Amino acid sequence: MDDGKANALSPSLLADLGRALDRAAADVEGGGAVVLQGRDGVFSAGFDLNVLRGGGPEASDMVLTGFATAARLMSFPAPVVVACTGHAIAMGAFLLLAADYRIGTHGTYRVAANEVAIGLTLPRSAVVLLEARLTPAAFQRAALLAESFGPDDAVAAGFLDRVVEPGDAPVAAANVAAELNERLVAAAHAESKLRARADVLARLHAAISADAEDLRSRRAD
Repeated sequence: MDDGKANALSPSLLADLGRALDRAAADVEGGGAVVLQGRDGVFSAGFDLNVLRGGGPEASDMVLTGFATAARLMSFPAPVVVACTGHAIAMGAFLLLAADYRIGTHGTYRVAANEVAIGLTLPRSAVVLLEARLTPAAFQRAALLAESFGPDDAVAAGFLDRVVEPGDAPVAAANVAAELNERLVAAAHAESKLRARADVLARLHAAISADAEDLRSRRAD
């Protein structure tokens, strides 16, 4: 992902990501792994706030598409490895939670679910993702207190799996993807992922539906 700026997850960037995942799904059929990375200094700053503040169907569709993308990553038939190249905020952090293996870098960037700090109630879908991957204590701090985590704390919390030297995340992620492709049997990985995450995915899809109803109700008001 590279929009030349903060990688805000706008409708257009989410559409690009969806098309990239379509191509990846075809490329890795029968074997392989996927690497998702940000631009230097930022993974993603979350949803496009200009669209979000504008409200209406475009904002609702953007939010629902973001969480549908997270659900797709959680159930993707091939391993999904993330190179977290910098800040991962809100939906950017939720994409981290949806991947199989997350590599960050040492640095001063932050990982955070900042919704309650900017006056937003956490979507139900975000709560499911946070609870599924974070330690219980970190879940409470991230969801309710909007705590931002540096790279090492993000590993301890569950946002990341490990950190490497600055600039090394893309290469490290590619190496992990190659290793997983060698180690795993594709069909067994895909079926085991769905079995292991069945409960979380069921809750996530139910949460997305409930979030959609909330958004429709707000528009009606």
